[in-house]
Amino acid sequence: MRAVVSEIVFDCADPAGLVRFWAALLGGEPVDRSPGWSYVEPPGFVRVAFQRVPEGKTAKNRLHLDLEGGDVAAAAETAVRLGATRVGGVVTDAQGDFQVLRDPEGNEFCFVSG
Repeated sequence: MRAVVSEIVFDCADPAGLVRFWAALLGGEPVDRSPGWSYVEPPGFVRVAFQRVPEGKTAKNRLHLDLEGGDVAAAAETAVRLGATRVGGVVTDAQGDFQVLRDPEGNEFCFVSG
């Protein structure tokens, strides 16, 4: 058997709000399936879904998305305008550049190049 990823699900407090941030960042139309479940189907990517949970985020994500967005600094600036927060500055290493950010609910993700 070979499994296939059908969607990536984020736990959150506000699915309808968070899906709009990610839809603006990744493309696609936000869908509110119910008050506790929203999703977006970005072009060329698996569905990204958001489910309401009662507890808040308390620690660093054990999994995060690395996104290619061309110029890392410019992509990060766009994300910040949409509601993200930078975590430190742009880091450059032998593989390229990356910038760690948090979405409006604190979930970490990175823009990468290289």
